[in-house]
Amino acid sequence: MDGLLLFNKPIGWTSHDAVDFIRRRIGQKKVGHAGSLDPLATGLLLMLLGRGTKRSQEFMASDKEYAGTMTLGLATDTQDMEGRVLFEGDASRIEEGQIEKIMKRFCGEQLQVPPLFSAMRCQGKKLYEWSRRGVFVEPAPKKIIVRQFHLFHFFPPEVHFSVACSKGTYVRALCDQFGRELGCGATLSSLVRTKVGRFSLADALCEGEIGRLSLKEIEKRLVSA
Repeated sequence: MDGLLLFNKPIGWTSHDAVDFIRRRIGQKKVGHAGSLDPLATGLLLMLLGRGTKRSQEFMASDKEYAGTMTLGLATDTQDMEGRVLFEGDASRIEEGQIEKIMKRFCGEQLQVPPLFSAMRCQGKKLYEWSRRGVFVEPAPKKIIVRQFHLFHFFPPEVHFSVACSKGTYVRALCDQFGRELGCGATLSSLVRTKVGRFSLADALCEGEIGRLSLKEIEKRLVSA
């Protein structure tokens, strides 16, 4: 098979788990993805099949959109709910207007330091490999663009939001910095990737659907790459 398969990655899976699943399901080794998702995140993962793998860099350069939740009053070393708690702050007086004001300030071009628990490479290893060894390395900040940061709902201490951003943006790091700006700490508690470039999660197949469909039916769902 050659082309692009839109996959709704389930929670708990690494992006490589998704590649292995598709390889086994279609009986084809030449399968890759265009832009990883953390295990705790769900949503749209672009699976590249056959000749589609040649366009990996093109798809990885696409803007991304997410819907997520961050929990105020908490900061962890992984910048998500699985990490070790580093700080607990008082978020009881935070108001919706403060949140919206800071979200507006976050829009635009900026430098972002990648999370220490991430797959970003630094000094020959992935950052999470250094962190798990207890070795601190300081990654270089990366230029990112936050095109839109929108508040859906504020149900204290949870902030439900959407964000549209450039490639290489870590939403975990965005939430951590957001908490610093508020002064109470914030940690990403859930994340769904809803869009990659022109491709939407609404058109993606989930694990169960791919398991039920025949190979011919799966091939019909491929997007030409």
